[in-house]
Amino acid sequence: MATTFPAPSRPALNVRPFFENKSRAFWTLQAVGWTGYLLLRGAAVVANGLSLDAIIPVILEAILGYCITLLISTLYGYYRRIPRIAGLLLTILTFLAAVIIYAALIAFSYSFIQGGEPGITIPRFVVSIYIAFTVLAGWSALYFGINFYLIVEEQIDQMQHLETQASSAQLAMLRYQLNPHFLFNTLNSISTLVLLKQTERANAMLSRLSSFLRYTLANEPTAHVTVAQEVETLKLYLEIEKMRFEDRLRPKFDIDAAAERARLPSLLLQPLVENAIKYAVTPQEEGAEICVRVRLAGERVQISVSDTGPGLNEARQSPSLSTGVGLANIRERLVQAYGPDQRFETRSTAAGGFSVDIEIPFQLENVSREAS
Repeated sequence: MATTFPAPSRPALNVRPFFENKSRAFWTLQAVGWTGYLLLRGAAVVANGLSLDAIIPVILEAILGYCITLLISTLYGYYRRIPRIAGLLLTILTFLAAVIIYAALIAFSYSFIQGGEPGITIPRFVVSIYIAFTVLAGWSALYFGINFYLIVEEQIDQMQHLETQASSAQLAMLRYQLNPHFLFNTLNSISTLVLLKQTERANAMLSRLSSFLRYTLANEPTAHVTVAQEVETLKLYLEIEKMRFEDRLRPKFDIDAAAERARLPSLLLQPLVENAIKYAVTPQEEGAEICVRVRLAGERVQISVSDTGPGLNEARQSPSLSTGVGLANIRERLVQAYGPDQRFETRSTAAGGFSVDIEIPFQLENVSREAS
């Protein structure tokens, strides 16, 4: 029945391209981060009234931090490839060792600007421990945070790729589920014509069947085609069926020129026409008219396939008949192709026939792969 659809949501901001090259991203962040740290520490030294000579230990401190973080980043990367518990313990020990070494180097470098004999004292070491722990903890948090983000993004990409593959496989399956009864009926009709020695009609029917099958087999099952291409293929199918039913089958096309370039899943309408032939033309001695209408209403394409058959009678309401593979197939293909942004309805017409109404978004570009 009718499917309502919400307004499309605003696409999320994509920040992934910066990390497409992980090595380049690491070196960029490493350089920018430690340059920023150097500028902030240098500004603090100048603001405290110290001489410009005091900036030299700050520069040395930044260089040492840069080198130490390069080393621990290599170790962190290695620990991620070993068992989790062992990797966690080694990561903590490496971090603590890096803090102690960095603090000792900072304390020793600052002993040169504080006068007296160069060396490491307890007060200097305690202050340096605080600085080293804060800096390396912040760096480590960013390192693991960014890596966790990249792992999550990679898993999301893999899930999206698998979903796309599953969706394509389901679309292909739905396309290949198209009712093959017309093929067997056509072959039986050709066999009958051959037995009756009506070779010209048999050759013509065989040629049209060959063209129709070539189209269905040569094109991608998930391809989208224009309305004009779909109508031409539908006419080819109806030419085959008209040789079977002759004047009992009366097709009619009412196609809006503005909608001819709109795209839709290939062979979307063929099962609807086949359904109409089965339940409107076949059971009536006088046959029926089948009308295919396509209209463009703003940014929506409205498609209707109706017939002048007996309508929604008891036989047609049976799930094993009219609402079986054919209509369910179309409904599922629409959901796969457009999600909630589509409408599919079936109804009895006022004149006693049956109608299927479809509404899809107006798209000029192919959302899948081009048909051959």
